Amino acid sequence: MKFWKYHGLGNDFIVIDNLDGSISLDNKTVIAMCHRRFGIGADGVLLVEKSSIADAKMTIINSDGSIAEMCGNGVRCFAKYVYDHNIARNSQIAVETGAGVLDINVRTEGGKAVAATVNMGKPDFAADKFSSYKDGAEIINMPITVEEKTFYITSLLMGVPHTVIFTENIDDDFIMHYGRLIERHPIFPRGTNVNFVKIVSRDSIMIRTWERGAGYTYACGTGACACVVAGITQGLLDDKVKAQLRGGDLLITWKDRQDVYMEGPAAEICEGFYSNCIK
Repeated sequence: MKFWKYHGLGNDFIVIDNLDGSISLDNKTVIAMCHRRFGIGADGVLLVEKSSIADAKMTIINSDGSIAEMCGNGVRCFAKYVYDHNIARNSQIAVETGAGVLDINVRTEGGKAVAATVNMGKPDFAADKFSSYKDGAEIINMPITVEEKTFYITSLLMGVPHTVIFTENIDDDFIMHYGRLIERHPIFPRGTNVNFVKIVSRDSIMIRTWERGAGYTYACGTGACACVVAGITQGLLDDKVKAQLRGGDLLITWKDRQDVYMEGPAAEICEGFYSNCIK
């Protein structure tokens, strides 16, 4: 099976052309492909599929085999693939995702896409869509207890569910320990992405993300958007913020509480043929 491998700030993906609809991947195959010792190695798989409402449809499968509605770094990689492979050779590309159709402006150099600005849509704080809370509740700066430690969380949908915690501690061991626990906290029946944020200034933050279904990743685009939205909502940040992730920087803009815009790079790593040699 032919594949390409892309990354957005170290958040890496196996890209598979399924425009003819001939490819069907089960959980076992995806997990095997994404294995970093016995497979290609990736945070997830992006299927390039036909769309009746956009230039192409992106189906995202996490490294654990679960389906994700959206991925910010993934959609930039997807747009690069679509542009570079002449599926949609336009500066603006429409991509169908599980969270709706996204408009993406592609920046090119030498005839190749190198970066993209994505209209990520409006954030949604309605907690009944991603938590056990009902009746129009919102989760903003709310305390929860995990192993006798109290965290103040803000949760929202940015295509996928995100929980944001402002903290001074963004050490790897801290993130990995508490990220996996908060991901499956009882108030999130379907899980949540968990973002730990250290504020540098009103226009700069450092983010470390434990992703639902993928673990501790180098970058999370939807997570960066959620962190900036949470910071602005609480009066901590300005409307244009540099988000410093493990794999590099994104520029996030949220003006007048309207659509969120994410700007960042996308790169191709390699291409090849996958042979399922795992027993």
